[in-house]
Amino acid sequence: MDRPKFERTIPNNNLPFLPPPQELNDDSDILRKLVSTSRGLASVNINVMRLPNPFMLVNTIALQEAKTSTEIENIFTTEDELYKAISDNSNEGKMNAGTKEVLRYREALWAGFHAMKETGTLNLDSVLSIYRQIKNTTSGIRSPQANVVIKRGQSEFRPGEVIYTPPRGQKIVEHLMENLMSYLNNDDQFSFDPLIKMCVAHYQFEAIHPFQDGNGRTGRILNLLYLVHTGLLNQPVLYLSKHIIVHKSDYYYNFAGVTQSGNWKKWILFMLDGVEYTSILTNNLIDEILGQMESTLAFGKVKIKWYNREVNEVIFSQPYIKPRIIGKALGKTSRTTQTKLMEELVSARILTPKKFGSEVYYINDDLVRILAG
Repeated sequence: MDRPKFERTIPNNNLPFLPPPQELNDDSDILRKLVSTSRGLASVNINVMRLPNPFMLVNTIALQEAKTSTEIENIFTTEDELYKAISDNSNEGKMNAGTKEVLRYREALWAGFHAMKETGTLNLDSVLSIYRQIKNTTSGIRSPQANVVIKRGQSEFRPGEVIYTPPRGQKIVEHLMENLMSYLNNDDQFSFDPLIKMCVAHYQFEAIHPFQDGNGRTGRILNLLYLVHTGLLNQPVLYLSKHIIVHKSDYYYNFAGVTQSGNWKKWILFMLDGVEYTSILTNNLIDEILGQMESTLAFGKVKIKWYNREVNEVIFSQPYIKPRIIGKALGKTSRTTQTKLMEELVSARILTPKKFGSEVYYINDDLVRILAG
């Protein structure tokens, strides 16, 4: 059967239900790529286990994923604003809009991760919960009459031009989402390799575009949670947004290839490349953080008599540190004592003070350098 002609300004109500062609499971190029990609994911799992506390990744690798993912949607904040925010949540009222968006993404990622661990499922309710937390909203799937379109960004060639119109109409989006979630969860009916499923599901979710806004960020979180759900990742720490933003034109080119001509193979190979590439990137980040932690620990023990592994872990838990965090690690509640502790860390050049208005933050320059990549 011929594929219906695609018109970018007309709702894509001919978007096919899943699954894609079964022969994708047997394609020799895809099978070869699956081997190397799976090895990359396995190495990330091994590296994560080397960390003294995997929760450290919330404010390091997961934070970088959150920042890059929001940048894809042209939402920006500075490193300073972001690191200040995570070191002092009490100052939420002073955060700029971009910083709030990044932190909501990070919180949605980890809330979705913990909810999935508790329930053992990844379903439409999970997706709705992630979206609502990202956008700080109570709304759900967009209404049938909403004229949602995808346009070129302001920095692109022919800015504002419509490049895609997602499906629209009574229950059309709901039926497509039901099919998508069934494809992800029903392995008996849809017996595809889980990595292929992730690639296919990511295209389908973005093509359905179920929400008014926040679809890209929700879809990228869904990628990570599905990899965890299938046991391919232990923690949702793959830095996948980096690959998308670096290869943004290729991402949209291959996406359009599926939409216009059903070219699933190139899309899947592109996405698998991304998973493999970001596995390497994530491993490098973990290696650098662990190597710097050991170097700083050895140095700190020589320079400061009270310096220990627990304090070292706290200093590498986030780039900007407030005195009370060090005080808590040492059981020191006095502000005067905490100030003296910070002075010793500054004197040893383990941390650097930086003043923002009336607030002083203490910066782990080595961690900032590593995260900046």
